[in-house]
Amino acid sequence: MLTTKRETAALALLILLFLHSNAVTGLYPRAQTVTWKSTNFKTILTWEPVPTDYSYTVEFSMVSRDKQRNSNCIRISTTMCDLTSSLTDLNACYVADVLSEPPLGVTSDLTEFPHTSSSRFCPANETDIGRPDFKLEVSNNKSKTTLFVTEPLTALFKDNRQLNIRDVFLEKLQYKVTYRKNKSSGKKVYISKTSVIELTDLDQGESYCFNVQAFIPSRSINKQLGELSQTQCSDDDKQSVFDVYSVGVIATAILLVLLLIIIVVVTIVCCRHKKAALKTEKEGIPLQNI
Repeated sequence: MLTTKRETAALALLILLFLHSNAVTGLYPRAQTVTWKSTNFKTILTWEPVPTDYSYTVEFSMVSRDKQRNSNCIRISTTMCDLTSSLTDLNACYVADVLSEPPLGVTSDLTEFPHTSSSRFCPANETDIGRPDFKLEVSNNKSKTTLFVTEPLTALFKDNRQLNIRDVFLEKLQYKVTYRKNKSSGKKVYISKTSVIELTDLDQGESYCFNVQAFIPSRSINKQLGELSQTQCSDDDKQSVFDVYSVGVIATAILLVLLLIIIVVVTIVCCRHKKAALKTEKEGIPLQNI
């Protein structure tokens, strides 16, 4: 009988502990939709939902290494964590856990908190590359067009200098140029290993339009190309006035010319009428006696 009472008490204690554990866990929902977002090595971990009476803590590590914490992402009430400065080895792969914990300043008896793990993230292979800017220069004899690409800056710094994507990828970085004749849909592609890109197969006197994007062939296919630049077009020696100016500008110019003509015509007619009236008036005056 005594054994039975002890077994019952032990079972009741286990049930209470189980219920207590579940009750505490239920107060802190697990994070959902844990996602890496990275552009030019600016890397943010995001998730849902926004916490109410609890907080989040982020732990991260290289794959199969010890976990670390970013001091800005402990017991936070937001749903994002900037890990840019924490992912120091760009060629490594990382995983992160988002823990649901009590609010800052509140203690708990739990030794483990509900958490949700992220997918693997490898900065050098997966960060998106933003669109580059470039300047367009046509040679005096119109035989060569040169594109001067400004390589996108990253969120990384070294020796107090902000790094660009060339500093990171070195010889792996290339540029893909897509170009076409103005008002034409036919496109050509040129791959350059440098940021100064010379094109010599263009028809002289024709206007061409260009787009540039970073190209890293060592990456997986869906991550090889960066964001497409804005389109820039060269001048066309054969452009008509309708190509150079908009319809509104042309219409305004025509109206001004017509208005000027009307003013001149009215002025001439008024002058002629005035002269005719003066002549008639003089002829109608009788001669005075001498």
